[in-house]
Amino acid sequence: MNPSWWRKEGHKLTINDVEDILKEKPEVLVVGTGYSGLMRVQPEVVEQLKKGGTEIIIDRTERACKIFNEFSRSRKVAAALHLTC
Repeated sequence: MNPSWWRKEGHKLTINDVEDILKEKPEVLVVGTGYSGLMRVQPEVVEQLKKGGTEIIIDRTERACKIFNEFSRSRKVAAALHLTC
């Protein structure tokens, strides 16, 4: 858990932003794209996660939090949450 996690670019999630998460090898990464869904996940993030065997779920942050809570009961899950926009 990294409470001070910060992306390199405000509205883009890049592979560099999730390097620490990838080291933990979660089964699922839940990405919250903000209240209005303005953050975009770059295609290389999805490709790299799939290649490493990690499922990725992308949704607005409110829904992403619910998904994270549900999955955390039975799976190794991580979250990357954009909290604004």
